[in-house]
Amino acid sequence: MKCSNYFLFIMVGLLYLLSGCDKTKPYDIVAPQPAAHFDGAATQIYSVFSDPAPVYNLTVGTTNVSNEDRVVTYHVSSVTGAVAGVQYSIDNNGTVTIPAGKAEATIDIRANFAEYAGGRRDTLLFSLSEPSLTPTDFMDTVLLILRGPSGCTEDIVDPAPLLGNYDNTNETFGTSAYGPYQTSISSFNFTGSTSATIVVENIFDDGWGPISFDLDWSDPSNRTCIVQGQNAIPGSDAGSINSTYAGQTVAVRIPPASLTTTPGTYSYCDQTFTLQMQLGVTGLGWFPALYTVNMAR
Repeated sequence: MKCSNYFLFIMVGLLYLLSGCDKTKPYDIVAPQPAAHFDGAATQIYSVFSDPAPVYNLTVGTTNVSNEDRVVTYHVSSVTGAVAGVQYSIDNNGTVTIPAGKAEATIDIRANFAEYAGGRRDTLLFSLSEPSLTPTDFMDTVLLILRGPSGCTEDIVDPAPLLGNYDNTNETFGTSAYGPYQTSISSFNFTGSTSATIVVENIFDDGWGPISFDLDWSDPSNRTCIVQGQNAIPGSDAGSINSTYAGQTVAVRIPPASLTTTPGTYSYCDQTFTLQMQLGVTGLGWFPALYTVNMAR
């Protein structure tokens, strides 16, 4: 009898489940409400190293994309006493608009270089608020540290200030000088806690492809910047060095001790680089002169 009743109970339960689950029924989907948040690290560094100071872009994101513009409200405060209009300025202070079809927008902060040239440091606290999009419970605040060259250390924490154009680049190849012209650092990738690789564009100012360099600041007082050897630089023509080798590509390597006793170096705080190389002709040999490129903003 117990077995029969148990079987019947199971059958009734199955019938209930089957009758209560209709795969053809269009069940409602509950979508989460859109929300706003900051992108990037919770603490960010704005290095005010040049005059005029570059604009710092603090990114605000959303959890979805809409076909309408959306306004995000934020508040700025400073425990160090930084005042908008004096130490820094912000366009449309208090709100930022995320355009239709986009999931991000930036709050553009402009520091006053003169305020930070003497070593001043400030901390701004950005926090999202309502009305407008509801802030998420993650990354709803960001600390932005503003610091000038006197408050700088050569330990690279934020590589962003090193990226971009170096309009005052000069070079010497043996006894021949050239410049100023523009080079740029297109990428920076950490390879360790005190090392990284950068990619430099437009070295030699003659259509050469990028050349990579290894940075090392394990000894802050003896920072090095060493070229990565290349057998053939894309876009190069050794004929621009010596017409005898027209149509052949240029090679690059670390210069031997016979050409230099000091390696290339750089300053994170001054945003300058001294790059040392030996140039050659692919598969043939090397020119007996040191090639030095001095990059500066």
